[in-house]
Amino acid sequence: MNATEHGPAANCDPLFAPENEKGMAANRIAHLRSPSLQHSRTYMGSVMSFLVTGAHTGGRFAMMEYRAKPGNEPPPHVHEWEDEFYHVLDGSADFQCGAERLRAIAGDYIFLPQGRPHTFDILSPEIRMIIIVCSTSDRPVALDRYFVEMSEPASSLDLPSGAITYATADPSHAIGIAAAYGIHILSPEEAARAMPNYPGFGERR
Repeated sequence: MNATEHGPAANCDPLFAPENEKGMAANRIAHLRSPSLQHSRTYMGSVMSFLVTGAHTGGRFAMMEYRAKPGNEPPPHVHEWEDEFYHVLDGSADFQCGAERLRAIAGDYIFLPQGRPHTFDILSPEIRMIIIVCSTSDRPVALDRYFVEMSEPASSLDLPSGAITYATADPSHAIGIAAAYGIHILSPEEAARAMPNYPGFGERR
């Protein structure tokens, strides 16, 4: 047992607890976890550390620590099954949600409701944020599983160089995977209609 995880959770898969046939946690257990290499994956140029997954919470919520730099941002998208919360630990970012633009700095919290188109632009050289998603229906949270499918085990907690990002990847790959997890990635035309103040993916103000 390592110093960052205690109790029965230490005997579970590093990311996901055992699930029953409905995809819910078969054994909801208390655990302590830090953003260690064991629980981290490289995701589209960033590092995602899985602190609590939906499999640990009966599908109710998941929590990750996200470390990234400018150029790692996601395209505009909509979560059809979840509310999303961000807590900025270090750095700053501009969040766009519909027509609203919110500048967040360290210490700020951002709430992005289910069904609202959104994205963000990282303003600082690096950013570190907690991401929490909560199910808004009988469906279990799915964003954590999307992140896993779009990533690979991290070899370091440092941000990778030369990594594939949303800006350089084939968009059809992410669009197809996202749809399976209740996430709709907007086309440029959809984003222009739904987010009139957004300059466009990859464009900086």
